Amino acid sequence: MRLEPIANPSLARSTLPPALAIAATVVVASMLAMLAGANPFAVLGLILKGAAGSQFAMLETLNRATPLIFTGLAVAVAFRARLWNIGAEAQLYAGALMTVVLGTGALQWPAAALLPMLVLVAMLAGAVVLLVPALLKVRFGVDEVVTTLLFNFIFLLFISLLLEGPLKDPMGMGWPKSERLIAEARLPRIVEGLRLHWGFALALIAAALVWVIQRRTTLGYEMRAVGLNREAARFAGIPVNAVLIKTALLSGGLAALAGFSEVAGVKGSLTLDLSPGFGYTGIIVAMLALLNPLGVIAAALFVAGIFVGADSMSRAVGVPTYLADIMLATALLLMVLAILLTRFRVVRE
Repeated sequence: MRLEPIANPSLARSTLPPALAIAATVVVASMLAMLAGANPFAVLGLILKGAAGSQFAMLETLNRATPLIFTGLAVAVAFRARLWNIGAEAQLYAGALMTVVLGTGALQWPAAALLPMLVLVAMLAGAVVLLVPALLKVRFGVDEVVTTLLFNFIFLLFISLLLEGPLKDPMGMGWPKSERLIAEARLPRIVEGLRLHWGFALALIAAALVWVIQRRTTLGYEMRAVGLNREAARFAGIPVNAVLIKTALLSGGLAALAGFSEVAGVKGSLTLDLSPGFGYTGIIVAMLALLNPLGVIAAALFVAGIFVGADSMSRAVGVPTYLADIMLATALLLMVLAILLTRFRVVRE
């Protein structure tokens, strides 16, 4: 048996395997719920109710999806050009760090000027963090999977050092956290009294802009060309190394916006547990979206709904919340297989 490329996959070929992957994920989750001694239909119903069964649930799902949209976009942009960015977590913390450095009183500006400045500076920080592995790749051929992954641990240790030293809040009763942002540096709530903030709107705008860049600009064409065949793109006159650098800057900046939105919109200060793995989950989001920027929104909502709904379900029936992690891991593995089947057919020799 061998795999044979499909030149022009049909609409059914492109949509059916991903749909079956999601359906299979639900089946696996149901079986695990049965093993845990619970009614699988009740478990799935409680997950759905916990994610979208009330205004509070829906807004909490949107709030949880906000950083996932940013990190999913960062991964989708990089992967489209075959730049394997596994370091969105480090870029997220870089954006959060610069938000705290400038947003705790260093700039006494009105919110209309301060918030755009924090966005720009956060994006610049994330871009610089990914720029280093990108330069190592194009100059020395260093594998970016290794360098970006290691940057996650390096940057988290660096943040720990800062929170135990120069950034430590003197009024924090010894806890390793930064001072709180001033009021002008905080993102307003969309609904008063609930956690959803205007960072969600920024995430939607970012997804739309990335779609425009990929579909309507020369850079987007070059990124796709480099991702499809790097040598052919170079032969056609596309500056491959320059495209990879530009891709890294855009990807790192998008991931950093996740850190900005979490600090300015939710937490108000920088802590070591700011991200429960948003950078890594962004890989799942991007793959579920098939690297489509607009699909990232739907995938992020799906992933966020599983996490939020699983929390509610666990309290109701006692099934561990680890079910959500298994569902997402299963969805990722099956989606990778689905992508393979959309582009190749199995042929018997």
